[in-house]
Amino acid sequence: MRRVLGEFVGELREAGIPVSLSEHVDAARCIGLIDLGDRELLRCALAATLVKDGDHLEAFHRAFDIFFSPRSVDPGASSAPGAGADTDTDTDAPGAAGPGASRGEGGGAGSSLSAEELASLLWRALRDGDPTLLRRGAADAVTRYAGIEPGRPVGGTYYLYRTLRNLELEALEERLAQWGRDRGGPPGALGERLARDDARSRITRLREAVEREIRQRLVEDRGAPTLARSVRRPLPEDVDVMHANREEMAQLQRALRPLSRKLATRLARRRRRRHRGPVDLRRTVARSLSTGGVPLDLRFKPPRPAKPEIIVIADISGSVASFARFTLHLVHAISSQFSTVRSFVFVDGLDEVTRLFEGVDDPADAVARINADADVIAVDGHSDYGRALSTFHDRYAREVTRRATILILGDARNNYHQARPEVLADLASRARSLYWLNPEPRAYWDSGDSVIAQYAPSCTAVIECRTLRQLEAFVGELA
Repeated sequence: MRRVLGEFVGELREAGIPVSLSEHVDAARCIGLIDLGDRELLRCALAATLVKDGDHLEAFHRAFDIFFSPRSVDPGASSAPGAGADTDTDTDAPGAAGPGASRGEGGGAGSSLSAEELASLLWRALRDGDPTLLRRGAADAVTRYAGIEPGRPVGGTYYLYRTLRNLELEALEERLAQWGRDRGGPPGALGERLARDDARSRITRLREAVEREIRQRLVEDRGAPTLARSVRRPLPEDVDVMHANREEMAQLQRALRPLSRKLATRLARRRRRRHRGPVDLRRTVARSLSTGGVPLDLRFKPPRPAKPEIIVIADISGSVASFARFTLHLVHAISSQFSTVRSFVFVDGLDEVTRLFEGVDDPADAVARINADADVIAVDGHSDYGRALSTFHDRYAREVTRRATILILGDARNNYHQARPEVLADLASRARSLYWLNPEPRAYWDSGDSVIAQYAPSCTAVIECRTLRQLEAFVGELA
């Protein structure tokens, strides 16, 4: 068990969940105090000792189901040969179904039930809410339809799709909804909605049972560490913002608000701890006269930590727009840690959008208005960094002081326009520092129409910043 726990903790760390050595020790002590036969108790105990962020629970549960999966198929799952703990469908075995069966097109593929008998069994299991019968039906469905081949490096999602495609879940859900309506209930739209919600919930339980069965068989075939690597997904803070799908973008939105609160609290605490200013030489010498300077009693000037001024210049064209919006949101969410935050957005024209954030409780509301309210198109609507930076220089260069830190957000893909690097060099000479945050992988820089190499000499640093974790680390150091 301790070896499995060690592999499990290693997978959590690989997935991005921070687990310290002391937490690993706490988990090891915990499993010695509980009934290991109770998987849900074990799940709760390990979650309590190893997980500190609710956003990490999904990754924790996925890894737990792999490393602490039952090691054998339920004896009642199938009476057919080949449904045991250490076997999968083997199309080369005597008596096995032919190639068509492994695709769900032919006979039993090792299942003892016909397609009609399996459909009847699943209907009874869903209708009666019988978990034992549901597990048996799920096991037979996987045996019949998934076509799992030992040693084949195919993800569980592929087998899940093949199984569910043959179960005709939409028709089954409709039948369950009709059965729910026929049982009686509130009349009208409310009764219809309750029946459909109940049917959807039962179908979800079937999907989960099938997925667990597939995962268990893959664990037995490949081993838990190998399977865990193949199904690992990035945590919300590690998702590549530029390539996030709709579901991942929703996760990023949910993660951004607590992240900004945590970051603001951390920065405020760090600022309060700066209780010492520079050494006050005059007071130090006066204090040390009575001892001849031995020992030397250092005296310090009162701290006067100056909050930096932030100027954000963000490209909001194309795929980099999502990165710009997240960065603007985060910077304005912690604006109390800066003396001033001014925001500018551009495509080939430039517009100041600081006004959109004034008096707004949620920065997300202001970010959502940028596309509609910002005037960023000057010529053809394609990114033109040289033109945008020149416009900013002409209008606002005199307002850039040595207290200002400039952040430029974009991939520096200039559509083969003039880059005007001398404009950026002049802005950098006026400001305290100038950082360029590039959401593209470093390997893509200076390829095609990227001109980041022309701008880099004028920057304090050019930073690859593709995820919320990287963005959090940079903004935390900036303040």
